[in-house]
This record gives sequence, C-alpha cells and structure tokens, in this order.
Amino acid sequence: MPDLKRLHADHAPAVLAFELANRAYFAASVPDRGDEFFDRFTDRYSALLAEQEAGICAFYVLVADDDSVLGRFNLYDLEDGTAGLGYRVAQQVAGHGVATRFVLELCRIAVARHGLRTLRAAASHDNAASQKVLTKAGFVPVGPAAPADLGGKAGTWYQRDLEVQP
Repeated sequence: MPDLKRLHADHAPAVLAFELANRAYFAASVPDRGDEFFDRFTDRYSALLAEQEAGICAFYVLVADDDSVLGRFNLYDLEDGTAGLGYRVAQQVAGHGVATRFVLELCRIAVARHGLRTLRAAASHDNAASQKVLTKAGFVPVGPAAPADLGGKAGTWYQRDLEVQP
C-alpha cells in the first residue's frame, strides 16, 4: 500500500526517476520543467530540503512498496495558516482516485502537522483531471488564476478551508 512520507534526502534518486519517467505525461497538462530542472536536479533538490527545513514549505512523496515514487504532494508558501497546494501523480496510477485520496490525506496533515487552516490550488482550464481532484477533495473555485500562476495558461484558483481539530 502506498504511503505519504515527508520528503528527505534519501528520496532524491526515486524522485528524479519519477520525474523523468513521467515527464512527457506531465507536459501534456502542465508546463514542462525544462532540461535545466533535470540538469540541476541535485541543487534544486537541496534547495527544496532547505525550504522545508526553514518551514517555508512542506514536501511529501507517495512511496510505493518497492520504494519508487508514485506522486508528489506539496504545501508551499506556508504563512498565517494558509498554504498553496501542488501535486502530481505518476501516469501508472492516474485515474484511479490516488490523487484525490492523497490530497485529502495532505489536508489532514496540513492541519495536524502544520497548523494550516486554508489551502489554495490553481488548475488550468485545460486540466480537467486536476479540477476534478480538487472538487472531489472539497475545494471550491474562488476566482481566476492568471497565466503567470500556471506557466502561461489561464485557469481557476480553488480553496479549501480546513477543519481544525481542538
């Protein structure tokens, strides 16, 4: 059974393999990360871990039983009880409810571990799968997302107010 784990240094090879194996699949719905992302992966990965350590972001990977990465689920720009949400899942598990299940899990983690009250996520108009995931996970449209927010594509911002447990 896949498990959502906080990103750490040991995940680097599996994260890189995940990104490379799914690059074309991801590029069909979100802007491609570009060759520089892969050429400078080690530096970028170290920067992500430093941001996480500083409390700016919280990164999670969905790890399969064989230790391969099946998805990435990220909380970014944590500030004043609010954060952005980003996620991507491998083509091999897409369309099976995995993204929705683990976005919901990350919502629980956001409250319990990070004290967040609100999550926001943007989805482009042509990314119906992401719109569906967000809606099924309790997010509601709150306004337009500028092309600058989505790598040149127009879209919609979604938001979910989280239930804080006493």
